[in-house]
Amino acid sequence: MNIVVLIKQVPDTYSERKLRDADGVLDRDATDSVLDEINERAVEAALQLKEAGAGPGGDTEVTVLTMGPSRATDAIRKALSMGADRAVHVSDEAIAGSDAVSTATVLAKAIGTVDGVDLVVAGNEASDGRGGAMAAMVADLLSWPALTHVREVTVDGTTVTARRETDDGVTHLTAELPAVLSVSEKINEPRYPSFKGIMAAKKKPVATVTLADLGVDTGRVGLANALSRVTSASPKPPKSAGEKTTDEGDGGTKIAAYLVTQKLI
Repeated sequence: MNIVVLIKQVPDTYSERKLRDADGVLDRDATDSVLDEINERAVEAALQLKEAGAGPGGDTEVTVLTMGPSRATDAIRKALSMGADRAVHVSDEAIAGSDAVSTATVLAKAIGTVDGVDLVVAGNEASDGRGGAMAAMVADLLSWPALTHVREVTVDGTTVTARRETDDGVTHLTAELPAVLSVSEKINEPRYPSFKGIMAAKKKPVATVTLADLGVDTGRVGLANALSRVTSASPKPPKSAGEKTTDEGDGGTKIAAYLVTQKLI
C-alpha cells in the first residue's frame, strides 16, 4: 500500500504571528517555522498503518508531500526522520499567497506524481489557516471518498474504516481505497525522531517539482489569482484589567449584574 501524507510548514504557534501590512498575508518570515503539530499526528497515523502491515499486500510505503518555499525542507526532514520513506516537495515562486482552492489543485496534481497511491492522510486543519476543508477539497478533485476528523483508523485489504468523534456523538465511516483521510488531534501522540532516524532522513529521496512539472498554469495560483483576500486587519486589542468588586453584603448581586452585562447569564 502507498500512503501519501500531506504536511505543511507553519509559523510556530508559541511565537507572535502577524499579517503583512502591504497585502494582509501572514508574515512567515517574522517568526520561526515548524512542521504543523497536526501533520506530525498524520505522519504517525500513516507509520502505524505501515507497521501494522495494513492494506493490499501488507507492504506499505509512506510518502510525505508539501507545497512551500525552499525552507519547507526542514518540515520534510522532520517527517522523514520520524520514519516516512520519501518526500515530494512542490516548490515554485508562483504559488506564494495561493488560496485554498489553488492549494488543493496543486496538491491533487502532485499526488498524481506518486505511483499507485491508496490512501492520502492529512491533518484536520492547519494552525495557520484553520480552514479545515483541505482534505475534503483534495478528495473532491481526485473523485475519492473523504473520511474526515478521524479519531481511529484501520485498513483491512482494500477497505478503510474510521471512527469520528464530534460533539454530536460517534460516527463510524467505511470506504474503499483509494481514499482521503483527515485526522484529529486525539488520534495519537506522535513519536520523537531517534538519532538513527535523523541520520537516515538525510539519505532519503526528496523529489522537488515545479508547477510546470505538474502541468499547472501559473495564472491559476498565487495571491493575485486568489478567490479570497484580506481587505483590512487590525491588531488584537490589549488585554484590559479585570473589574474588582468589594463585598459589602451585596457581592452576589454585583457579580450577577456584571455577568448580565457581559451576556454570560
